[in-house]
Amino acid sequence: MKNNMNKYKAAQTAIKVLPFAALVLLFGIFLAVVSAKGYRLDMYLQIVFNEGVVLAVVATGAIFIYTLGTFDISLGAATLFSATMGVVTYNTTQNVVLMILAIFVSGVACSLVNSLLASVFHIPAFVTTVAMMSVLSAIASQIITTKGGALGGISIPGVVVKPFDNIVFKIVVLAVFFIISYFVFNLTKVGRRQKFIGGNPVCAALTGIESNKYTIIAFVMAGLGVGLGAFLTLVYTPSVTTTTASSIGMNIFIAIVFGGMPISGGARSKIYAAVVGGFSYIVLNNILDLLIESTSGYGITQIISAVFFLIVVYVTSMNYKTNILPR
Repeated sequence: MKNNMNKYKAAQTAIKVLPFAALVLLFGIFLAVVSAKGYRLDMYLQIVFNEGVVLAVVATGAIFIYTLGTFDISLGAATLFSATMGVVTYNTTQNVVLMILAIFVSGVACSLVNSLLASVFHIPAFVTTVAMMSVLSAIASQIITTKGGALGGISIPGVVVKPFDNIVFKIVVLAVFFIISYFVFNLTKVGRRQKFIGGNPVCAALTGIESNKYTIIAFVMAGLGVGLGAFLTLVYTPSVTTTTASSIGMNIFIAIVFGGMPISGGARSKIYAAVVGGFSYIVLNNILDLLIESTSGYGITQIISAVFFLIVVYVTSMNYKTNILPR
């Protein structure tokens, strides 16, 4: 009995350490590949960091939704929409503060619409987010193509966001949002009850927990993440096109699994999965892009990423196949 318990504890520890070990391993492979190809390491590190910090920020907010046992596939479209509204606001007012305010208001508003449709009208969240993805993408695309003309994009002067375009600022933004999210997620009743709802919504309802209230809070946190992601996207590239942030919605889904969080949410949800998984996924994508340099390489890259995703899901799910209820 004692040996079985020790094996179980060892397996639990290994599962927790695996995402971090995978990130370190992938980063080592990335450095080796860049060096072998003879490319500029500083340039590729900057690319990985900028892509990774945006995905990590948006995914951190999205963790609150995924913990409830549902998902939001419209986060990429919401990021595009928020960035678009920020660009339009600046070009209209020439005011950076109003631009930032417009970005965050748009991000939170998009999430609130999703949460209200899901909680008040009792429409499944995945249905509302799929609909919102189409609506937000269509609105943003219409604005971009109308105002961008033949160029197919709209932009703001690079000098506007240049003061924010540095590693220290982006790390601080990610760290502050992560700390706030960690506090809410792990040290308040909000996070505990969201995990309870995600683990067993029936039991949660029987104990008097109002799922609608915590669903709205989850979507608001996700909206803040969208706002930060949209702002950092503009800082990195002060322009938006119809394809900006188009893959974030699916990338978040993959990232949190890479970070060691079960797709079912509940008590085993981890806030750090967004950061660890986000950077792991971006590093993996860049490794594949470097190794597969051809016009047909994009499809192969997606296939390999999908295989990695399935392997990670299988490995992590093995730990949850037990007859004992989680405590």
